[in-house]
Amino acid sequence: MAMIRKRGRKWQAVVRRKGHSPVSKVFNQKADAVAWGRQKDAETDRAGVQVDTRELETTTVGDILRRYRDEVVARKRSQPVEDYVVSRLLRQPFSVLTLAEMSAAPFAAYRDRRARTVSGSTIRRELGILQHAFDIARREWAIPLTTNPIKDVKKPSPGRPRTRRLQEGEFERLVAACEECRNDLIEPFIRFAVETGMRRGEITRVRWEQIDLDRRTLHIPETKNGHPRTIPLTRGAVGTLRALDTLKSKRAFPLSDNAFKCAWRRLQARSGVRDFHFHDFRHEAISRFFEMGLSVPEVALISGHRDYRMLARYTHLRAEDVVAKLG
Repeated sequence: MAMIRKRGRKWQAVVRRKGHSPVSKVFNQKADAVAWGRQKDAETDRAGVQVDTRELETTTVGDILRRYRDEVVARKRSQPVEDYVVSRLLRQPFSVLTLAEMSAAPFAAYRDRRARTVSGSTIRRELGILQHAFDIARREWAIPLTTNPIKDVKKPSPGRPRTRRLQEGEFERLVAACEECRNDLIEPFIRFAVETGMRRGEITRVRWEQIDLDRRTLHIPETKNGHPRTIPLTRGAVGTLRALDTLKSKRAFPLSDNAFKCAWRRLQARSGVRDFHFHDFRHEAISRFFEMGLSVPEVALISGHRDYRMLARYTHLRAEDVVAKLG
């Protein structure tokens, strides 16, 4: 793929192939540079330029994944999650294949194996990490891959977004089950989640210095989309914070993600509330905000959605509640 870069007021297209001298040309317009680069790439492919395969024969899929983990994933906010995924991928049979032996077939077989136990969305995320790793290897590490094998693997359908909301009595059962928790923070944690719609990771990072109980606001400096936000707090959320006995800690909820995940699994088992994920509290909270009469911009201020259309994925109003408004 041709590299396009700006040189002063002009644009330069550079075509590099391993084992061959690079060719380049300067243009006044970026579009002309892009077109020329594509043309040169196509001409090179048609001419059947031989690629030096020695690197492909000595580099494995695992080598690419480990470098991707250390150089790319390490800079991401989602590092813990992607580290876990890469570790899983490194344990697969395809990780020992050399790039010269690689094809779409072993990745398609992995997709089919995973489809027996996980959702299509999970498989798509895992294949997405693989695809990005190979793209980075081609574009930035000068690995002489002619194709990205993951692009030839059919991705499973992501499935429909979850619409699960709390049914009558379920929240009370979850709270009652908290009495058997060894950690006193579990109950206020879930109460705060349903009052704010915040993600689990956002809640575990809340620091007292970010909270203004008098103004009922909370500043969230680190979010999933990278944009900090300050949200208003319900009276229920403020009451939960005031009742916390963690003022000596810098964090309002001094729990690790893993500690809460383990506690949440045990809590679900004791409560008997089935098929309710912790992230469903976010669905529940956002739906409640709309039922309170908040506008789309007001809910987006709390939830952090920058694209209002995305709110539709989390908003599931109950038909019976709308009927009451119709009169």
